[in-house]
Amino acid sequence: MSYLERVFRATEEENRQAILRALEPRPDGVLLDLGCSDGEVTNRIAARAGVARVVGVELIEHLAQEARGRGIEVVGADLNARLPFDDASFDVIHSNQVIEHLWNTDNMLREIRRLLMPDGYAVVSTNNLASWHNVVSLAMGWQPPPCHASDELIVGNPAGLREGVTGARGQMHLRLFTGRALAGVARYHGLDADVVRTVGMYPLPVRLARLMTRIDKRHGAFLVQRYRPVAAAA
Repeated sequence: MSYLERVFRATEEENRQAILRALEPRPDGVLLDLGCSDGEVTNRIAARAGVARVVGVELIEHLAQEARGRGIEVVGADLNARLPFDDASFDVIHSNQVIEHLWNTDNMLREIRRLLMPDGYAVVSTNNLASWHNVVSLAMGWQPPPCHASDELIVGNPAGLREGVTGARGQMHLRLFTGRALAGVARYHGLDADVVRTVGMYPLPVRLARLMTRIDKRHGAFLVQRYRPVAAAA
């Protein structure tokens, strides 16, 4: 495994750890994971939050089956559309590396607000468009790694780990955010960000990146934001 591959994997785990740190206990509560994949991380989230019930949304059937095998109630639903849950049904909502794959990101944030209990919270993580590796890529005349130019081929950045990969339709990122933009769209849909941070800084190793993102809070590789529902106007 190359140095960059090791840093990439370690940074993804560092991002998951940042999500776990953003969680608050909700004993006997209900967790909804939007894009729960195989459920492994979902159960880590559930254990940290101390919830009693875990629900996931996952459209890829073989991943949904794995998550069900881990005890998660999985619903196959499109996150671009209204979800089959009642208003104010969940204490905690989590989504990691999902919103960038959706064409209707407004719907996802609107649904999070609808589904959260008044005292609930949501934690959302995604790629940071303003990360230094994206800024430097543009300065070099290269395609920023998360900004795909094709639905069929990853191309345009010779330093990218996936350069030249074909058949990568499921990896396509349709919409990317800066931290300010993500918090602003969330606020428009009734979600107030009380945690806004970035995690990781390619190609730095995790420990050095952790220090750098304390100094430079805007340019890390991943965004992690926690939201509270804004009270409806009387």
